[in-house]
Amino acid sequence: MIVDCAMYDHGRRVDTHAPGEHLKGSSAAALAAARDVGGFVWIGLSEPTAEEFEDVAEAFDLHPLAVEDALHAHQRPKLERYGDSLFLVLKPALYVDSEEVVELEQLMIFMGADFVLTVRYGDRTGLSAVRKHLEADPERLAWGPSAVVHAIADHVADDYAEVMRGVEDDIDQIELDVFSGPQAAHAERIFKLKREVLDFRRAVEPLEDPMARLARGHSLIAERALPYFRDVHDHVLRVADRLVAIDALLDSALNANVAQVGMRQNEDMRKITAWVAILAVPTMIAGIYGMNFDHMPELRWIGGYPLALGMMLVVCSLLYRSFKRRKWL
Repeated sequence: MIVDCAMYDHGRRVDTHAPGEHLKGSSAAALAAARDVGGFVWIGLSEPTAEEFEDVAEAFDLHPLAVEDALHAHQRPKLERYGDSLFLVLKPALYVDSEEVVELEQLMIFMGADFVLTVRYGDRTGLSAVRKHLEADPERLAWGPSAVVHAIADHVADDYAEVMRGVEDDIDQIELDVFSGPQAAHAERIFKLKREVLDFRRAVEPLEDPMARLARGHSLIAERALPYFRDVHDHVLRVADRLVAIDALLDSALNANVAQVGMRQNEDMRKITAWVAILAVPTMIAGIYGMNFDHMPELRWIGGYPLALGMMLVVCSLLYRSFKRRKWL
């Protein structure tokens, strides 16, 4: 489905199509109008079907391999050149703090000298805010498609920074919880967050090379946009470096949690062993006197019973004090 379709002449929007309009004819007309005035067209699509995308691919003369990638949402971040156009794949991210989940979506950008085509899969990371921000800055939008590609990449990188802040807040909470007391056990939560960080790394780290290539320059990238692409590249590198550190921190938290669980199990085993040793004394004495032998002098001695009980109490008390001193109890 078409989300927005507009032509830009010297940074100003001069032609639009209503959201939800069918693509047939509209993309070709917008592109032709843009070429007539020396501007460019920006068309946004959301989860298009193969039939819907066919008209766009024909109008913009998109490479079949790029079209195939665009129709399959599960692509890794990359930058490819097909003739006179570029194909950039991004994975926007959003952190759902209540569930401690990193939600990743798919965003493809086709860029030519006079067009930008965005194809997104997912409903959480729309580009309407990016478009409005650019349209409010005609001087920057006059750079052409380079301004649009940079704005989208910068928006995705900023979202990465927001995700990082959410992940780091949860990791700080996990660090506090791990050492909060002997009853704490958070291995499942740590494993879950580590899996989310791993998925996030798969979205961020492959993006380093595409941003570096755009920052080095390309015939389709305006010269004045290069410093801005270098800035986005720096942001991506910082997020990637922080993710490596966070992954290591989660490993440390997991190891600390496992060590604490092992220590608590050892303490429990010591307590069980100490009580078994203490209870073994009266059990042994009672077992001896319960064997019903005829020739046991204590059986006919008036103080035999108190002696047996007293001996049990004294030995058990000595054992208890000994284990208590060694901190087994």
